[in-house]
Parts: sequence; structure tokens; C-alpha cells
Amino acid sequence: MSNNKTDLDLKELDKLLEQAFEAASNLYKERGFQRRIGFGKKPALVSVDLANAWTRPGNPFTCDQQKMDEEIMPAMQQLLKCFRAQNFPVVHVTTAYEVTNRGADFTDMGLWHCKIPVEAVNLKDKELWAIDSRIAPIDGEYTLLKKRASAFHGTELAGILRSNGVDTIVVTGVTACACVRETICDGLAEGFRTIAAKEAIGDRVPGAVAWNLFDIDAKFADVLSTSDCISAIDMLKNDTTAEQ
Repeated sequence: MSNNKTDLDLKELDKLLEQAFEAASNLYKERGFQRRIGFGKKPALVSVDLANAWTRPGNPFTCDQQKMDEEIMPAMQQLLKCFRAQNFPVVHVTTAYEVTNRGADFTDMGLWHCKIPVEAVNLKDKELWAIDSRIAPIDGEYTLLKKRASAFHGTELAGILRSNGVDTIVVTGVTACACVRETICDGLAEGFRTIAAKEAIGDRVPGAVAWNLFDIDAKFADVLSTSDCISAIDMLKNDTTAEQ
């Protein structure tokens, strides 16, 4: 019975969000928001925090398991297949900390532990921060360890992408309201064309994905379906082949 009530509550939430989005979309369009940024010539897939602490049950960071298993992982597998087939770069991003004692004189957690339980992702326990085996990195793909929400903040990501000629990032992962959003915002600020792959983005809180993707689409990135991302990438390869 409780599950039925939860399903009804979520449907009602979705309905209210759709109404809010429709009104906000009209406002944005009138004021010149929701423009399209589009793909450049060379995209990279940037997968944020799809590591076991977020994708598997039993951790403070665990995200919506039904969406993770039935939507995010299949979408990620499709995107990985596409990027690998086209030989475009893939970056897997994860988060972990070496000094997780909150009372220590020095810690790499900064002050984030004052807000959220980042001490739960201990660098010593590799299984926690390892990328989920369903989308495990292969040879030639890069795994980036970050300490903050954004995959760009204080990391080598922008330099690595630029040195490899990347002008577009397709961002996936968790969470929509924090690490994915911050990565997209910083990616745009760093001069990359930003694309958010809708079905491959999740969160822990109902409604967080829908709201954040709506707002991101208005201001910071093009939110596209997985199939539209794949179609666009296939066209890039076709264009490249035609030029050769």
C-alpha cells in the first residue's frame, strides 16, 4: 500500500513540475533563454560519479536504484558503445578522500564534510569509488579522481580535453542537483559546448532530476535524449569521413 501511495505522490509531483515548467518555459522564451549550443567537431563523454558508492545500494550517496538499474546504466552502455565505436574520448569521474577523520588537523575533504558525509567515500576502500562494473573503463579511457562537486574544479580535466582537441562534452552521471550540474556549468565556463544526456542522469531526491535538467537546458547546456546524442555523434563521424 505504501508503494502505491509513493507512486501516486510521484505522479502528482511530476504533474506539478510539468505545469511549472510550461509556465517557466514561456517566460524564458520571451526573454531569450533556452538557446541551443549544439555539438562541435569533437565530443568527449564525461561520466560523473557513476561509481559504486552512488550506483549500488547501502551507501549514504546511493541514488534512485530503480532509475539507476533500468534507465541510467542502459543509457550509459549505449553512449559508451557509441563513443568507443567512433573513437571519441571517454572520461570516468569519481570522488574519494584520503584523510576521512573529521577531527584531523589536516584533511583533503576541505569543508564539504561540514555539509555532507563525504567521509563515507574513503580512498582506502577502492570498491566504493571504483566505477560501476557495468560501465567499467577500458584501455584508452581516463579515470579522474575529484575532491569537489565539479569535475573541473581543481582538476586536470579542462587541460586534458583541450590538448586532445575536444570542443564538446556530453555529461552523464549523478547527481543532477550537484556534481552533474556543477560540471556542466564549469564546462561551459571553460569554453566547451555542453550537452546533458537526459536518461543517463540521476539523483537521490524525487523531482531533482526533472527540475535541474529543465533549468540546465534553459541556461547552461542542451538537454538531449540518449538517442539524439548518439545520432548527433554518428553524424560527426559521417562528416569526418566525408571530409577525408
